[in-house]
Amino acid sequence: MPADANPAGDIFGGWLMAHMDQAGASVAFRSARGRVATVAVEAMTFHLPVHVGDEVSLYGRLLGTGRTSIRVHVEAWRRDRTTEDAARVTEATFTFVALDDDGRPRPVPAA
Repeated sequence: MPADANPAGDIFGGWLMAHMDQAGASVAFRSARGRVATVAVEAMTFHLPVHVGDEVSLYGRLLGTGRTSIRVHVEAWRRDRTTEDAARVTEATFTFVALDDDGRPRPVPAA
């Protein structure tokens, strides 16, 4: 939407990063079987801009788990509404920590 873009019509990177964080958290939540929080983002790389009106698709892939942590690689792809051509626009690895009911780190359940 125009409110999410700069005057040139390019979507703000922070808007895209927030949605990537949500996509990664969805993968991490399933792995943790409960609440998670983002603790780190590694090497966010922007390859191409996203323009107002583009369709954005997000894909998260579980990379691995530690005792309390979960790493998820997230890619964002754009597609102009008038074509079928898609292009990867950015990617990053997010690290989440599994939390208990009091917001403290807890072990990730065995797979």
